[in-house]
Amino acid sequence: MAIQERLYTVEDVWQLAQQPENEGKHYYLIDGELFWNMPPGFLHGHIAGLIFHYFLMFAEKHDLGKPTVETGYFPADDRHTLLSPDVAFIRKENLPPADHEQFVARMPDLAVEIQSPSDRLAELRRKAAVYLRHGTEIVWLVLPKRAGVEVWPPGRQWHTGQRVHRSRRQLDGRACIARLRVGITAAFPALELRLLGRLDRITPSQKVKIAAQRRLLHMAQVHLSVAAPEGRRRR
Repeated sequence: MAIQERLYTVEDVWQLAQQPENEGKHYYLIDGELFWNMPPGFLHGHIAGLIFHYFLMFAEKHDLGKPTVETGYFPADDRHTLLSPDVAFIRKENLPPADHEQFVARMPDLAVEIQSPSDRLAELRRKAAVYLRHGTEIVWLVLPKRAGVEVWPPGRQWHTGQRVHRSRRQLDGRACIARLRVGITAAFPALELRLLGRLDRITPSQKVKIAAQRRLLHMAQVHLSVAAPEGRRRR
């Protein structure tokens, strides 16, 4: 939903978010135009949680950076643009200080936007273009109703038709999260995602942890598998 009385800034959004009457509203800016969304529903939140889980598990294993959920990011040279991706990843060398509490003064290296029932696809594609214009390396648009994901690399125009990745095709983090592979199945709404990170070694303690995660995720009809490098698959 757009709210347009004047050109808004990142500082305006920060002040609005602190006001009690705005609790539960998620604000964002594009070229000074103010928008807000209601909190997401269960399916949206469940998908975001799964993607965050896989990013966190892989990134911590390889010391690559940190994922975030619904965190505000803005370009350092543009106080009129602020986006809050459902899930994002920021590489280690680009992280703000650990005690940083406000919005991040750069765009994430990878952004994930999940379509809610009220979201028009054109709006999500416009966001993808803003991310890429301001330095994000890759954007995933997750489309639950279409059981697929649009992948937007740099140079893609937001109004251009884009192929939807479905079924057992794999997404990758490209240079942003090297060696990350996330497989998609058509099992929406469960959104079965399969982490295929190429781990060189899996220790006994890690196997115990993975087994526990499998049992937990199985209850939610989601299955996790971790594969060794090609040609050295562990059984």
